[in-house]
Amino acid sequence: MTPSKPETSSHEILDLERLVPYRLSVLSNKVSSAIAGEYHRRFGLAITEWRVMAVLGRFPGLSAREVTERTAMDKVAVSRAVARLLERSLIQREIHGDDRRRSVLTLSEDGFRVYDEVAPMVLECERQLLSPLSDEERAQLDRLIDKLGKEGLKRMNEHI
Repeated sequence: MTPSKPETSSHEILDLERLVPYRLSVLSNKVSSAIAGEYHRRFGLAITEWRVMAVLGRFPGLSAREVTERTAMDKVAVSRAVARLLERSLIQREIHGDDRRRSVLTLSEDGFRVYDEVAPMVLECERQLLSPLSDEERAQLDRLIDKLGKEGLKRMNEHI
């Protein structure tokens, strides 16, 4: 006996292809994968490893917990990325001067060499991605992303 099709008229229709969170996720995955292919080929870096390096290149001296907060990545993923980067000597871990229990991470000399090659490549990819937009549209996109990241997330979290 073949199961009958469920009656869809009594169910809320979720048009996934028009759902903003889904569309943002798909776009982010496609962009990240395109860029990651190049730095993986050249330097053997995974996306999580590059993100840790990018954050430390901008904000040296963070703890692994602070890297996790800045990247919104899973704590376990950051921990594994940090372990691999330490193993490859691309980052260094030092005990924080004021708090002996707290360790901080920085890029090593080798890490900065990789960072100095990958960062311009990532920036050029961003330029190409945004090239169809006018200056006004880019500024508007930036404002909208900031607004969604602050007000939109706050309201969403209050609702769920």
